[in-house]
Amino acid sequence: MKFITNFLKGILIGAGCILPGISSGVLCVIFGIYDLLLDSVLNFFHDIKKNFNFLCPIAFGGVIGIIVFSKFLQYLLLKYPIQTKSIFIGLILGGIVLLFRQILKEKGWKKQNIIYFFMSFIIGVGMVYLEHKLSIKNLESVSFLYLIFSGFLMSIGIVVPGVSSTIILMLLGTYTYYLSAVSNLYFPVLIPMGIGIFLGSLLFMKIIKIFLENYYEKTMYSIIGFSIGAIFVLFPTILTIKDFAISVLCFVIGYILMKTF
Repeated sequence: MKFITNFLKGILIGAGCILPGISSGVLCVIFGIYDLLLDSVLNFFHDIKKNFNFLCPIAFGGVIGIIVFSKFLQYLLLKYPIQTKSIFIGLILGGIVLLFRQILKEKGWKKQNIIYFFMSFIIGVGMVYLEHKLSIKNLESVSFLYLIFSGFLMSIGIVVPGVSSTIILMLLGTYTYYLSAVSNLYFPVLIPMGIGIFLGSLLFMKIIKIFLENYYEKTMYSIIGFSIGAIFVLFPTILTIKDFAISVLCFVIGYILMKTF
């Protein structure tokens, strides 16, 4: 059962690499596996069997999520934007509520942490605004090393909760390369980007680990602020009462599904 649950989480985490404005790191935090994920990757050789059993279903689900959702999610967003976006909002907010309760239970309430929440929330909203205003530029040609560099910077959006990989790739001009390569399994692009993602992930995981060990509450409140701010990129366009009712229903479904995880 644990394998299946982690596999399903991995699929959604993989989808986070595709879903505009959403960070895979945020989904890891929301699902309550972020700390375990960091420890398992960074200390993999300390207990290979245990870490492999934990990481395998998540990694397998993540690959499936990226490959399958690259087309399926685009279809859902095109045909059923209100339902799809509302379910994801429900999942994310449901996870944030659980995360907030966990922090209060472990550390209690300290009013000074609200500063870190609001600062990161404002930055998160700003990133959403930037993504809406940002035009997708396409480079005519991309070198092997530039793809590695793109993957390296993209790993920030994968590892650091609240930072969107989409924005990073848009700024670098490799967003369409990435989507096309994933959809068509074009390895001349996927391999160098994969190398960059691997190297960057190890570096940024270590950095985040240091922050969590030394500034746990500040870091977690900042993550929550980023996460809530990033949700605005998912808000569906609602024109009628029927659209509103469908949105609320799908939000509730997503929220309830989050509880089951």
